[in-house]
Amino acid sequence: MPIVFSFSNDNFIANKVASNLNFKRGNATIRHFPDSESYVKLNSEVKNEDVILINSLDHPDRKAMALLFFADVAKEYGAKSIGLICPYLGYMRQDKRFHDGEAISSDIFAKFLSQHLDWLITVDPHLHRYKALEEIYSIPTRVVHATLPIAQWIIDNVHNPYLIGPDEESTQWISEVAKLTHAPFVILEKIRRGDRDVTVSVHDMEQYREHTPVILDDIISTAQTMIETAHQLNAIGLKPPICIGVHPIFAANSYQTLINAPIAKVVSSNTIPHASNAIDVSPLITEALKAYLND
Repeated sequence: MPIVFSFSNDNFIANKVASNLNFKRGNATIRHFPDSESYVKLNSEVKNEDVILINSLDHPDRKAMALLFFADVAKEYGAKSIGLICPYLGYMRQDKRFHDGEAISSDIFAKFLSQHLDWLITVDPHLHRYKALEEIYSIPTRVVHATLPIAQWIIDNVHNPYLIGPDEESTQWISEVAKLTHAPFVILEKIRRGDRDVTVSVHDMEQYREHTPVILDDIISTAQTMIETAHQLNAIGLKPPICIGVHPIFAANSYQTLINAPIAKVVSSNTIPHASNAIDVSPLITEALKAYLND
């Protein structure tokens, strides 16, 4: 029977998956010394066990070494296999060399994980120039999409929604949610000059004044795209939008800045624990894990 670990014993998704599949819940001590070096200790027996680690890789620089140490010591103590369920997979956005000398970190990080793990399941990775994770990962991978629970949340909580995608990258994702909710949608044009310098085009929306705008994005990092969009919607007289993100990174004070913008609500999935979490992806992850193990 597989044994499920996480970097924190109160990991909601790890607890739900282990409970739903009647898997053992493993215990490990993961902490950092005052100099930020990682300390890892397995407190559960893993010999001849299939080990599953469920942990998001937001702030990956802080978590990557602990992951390496965890995988290495689990193998040393006889684990049959080590799989990672990573609701948020970091280092996927740098997928191209824009300037000479730049590291293509998505490719390098994929090689790093592939060297130490036997398989990977993740939720809505930032696939832009890659069509599939298999292009950079050499281990079996499965991708779970949060479109269905997001669509259900909108159906249950939003009256007369009008879906807004921030850029062309979101077209396929937004169109799927629109299909499930039977809602109209628009894709904006975004110009990014820097991490916190974003311009979006908002036009031809007057016919949707009676709708509730819903801005959808996969990753909310600085939140500048949503903030800029909210201000422009406000300027043309639309209702305050609901902002929904799959992965609530919220760097620095961006969450406070967003909720101070002219918006109605901020909602996210629980791929990363955050105060905005309202959409549970653990049932999707449970089904993906069951399908992988059965295969």
